[in-house]
Amino acid sequence: MKKTFIVLAILAALGAAGWALKAKLSKPTRAEAMAVKVTEAPIEDTVEATGSVLPDNRVEVKPAMSGRIEKRLVEEGTTVAQGQIIAWMSSTDRAAIMDSARAKGPDELKKWEDTYKATPIMAPLPGLIILKNVVEGQTVDQTIVIYAMSDVLVVVAQVDESDIGRIHLGMPARITLDSYPDKHDVGKVVEMLYEGKNVSNVIQYGVKIKLPKVPPFYRSQMTANISFIIRKKEKALLVPAAAVRDKDGVKQVLTPSTEPGGKDQWVDVKTGIENDTSVEIVSGLSAGDTILIRQARYTPQQALQSSPLTQPGSNGRVPSAGGKGH
Repeated sequence: MKKTFIVLAILAALGAAGWALKAKLSKPTRAEAMAVKVTEAPIEDTVEATGSVLPDNRVEVKPAMSGRIEKRLVEEGTTVAQGQIIAWMSSTDRAAIMDSARAKGPDELKKWEDTYKATPIMAPLPGLIILKNVVEGQTVDQTIVIYAMSDVLVVVAQVDESDIGRIHLGMPARITLDSYPDKHDVGKVVEMLYEGKNVSNVIQYGVKIKLPKVPPFYRSQMTANISFIIRKKEKALLVPAAAVRDKDGVKQVLTPSTEPGGKDQWVDVKTGIENDTSVEIVSGLSAGDTILIRQARYTPQQALQSSPLTQPGSNGRVPSAGGKGH
């Protein structure tokens, strides 16, 4: 029986020690802070969106009759003028006559070529050939697309409903293609479409952007990442966004004490442009000032309950080895 009490006493002592350690570790501690400098750098406030490179006006060139493609004169990427001949074709009747004459020899073929001319296919507008859809000798009807043309390539961004109110005509937009991530081009918003589309339960609106000069590497259907530039400043005092707090509508940053062992102070500041990473300081700090960023915020914990090893009325004491058994 005595051995049993000794074992119980040891277990109780270990449990109480563990509970005391837990209570000690659970006490609130001051969050560590990282010191950073106020710097001067550019900052911009943007709306981010994705989109595609698309023709502003896409025209499909189809034959006026059924027949056969005799000659293609342009390839994809060729810039053509309105009315320029881009291909020749034969009607079904002419194709049959040419085949018959060709079987009789070159003289007979030349005679019929001079007598029965091929039909030209002409560009309906000035622009760029973006699709070549047939080969020479192919039989076509009036539903077949021979070429597709674009007058100019534009970028169409899909902007969420929550952001469309910040976009306006003439706004600059920076464009980066997935295919060329190191190249950045800037265009302007020229059109905002009126009808939205439901994409995964989010309403999006098309916003059309034109570049002053379309780079030669742009291709229709390329994926683009667009930054609509709301505000921009080339030289601003910046602090990390994590360093600024809003207390009762007043923006503040934490500054270190100037005296050893002193208390850090929250300083009121006036802010300007903000984005996800940085905040512009308009007043309250100067370039080179040191501020602090708290690494973690203290969250008050609930009071610890009494140790389950402590029985009511025992004043926290554990049973002694000499106690009486039952």
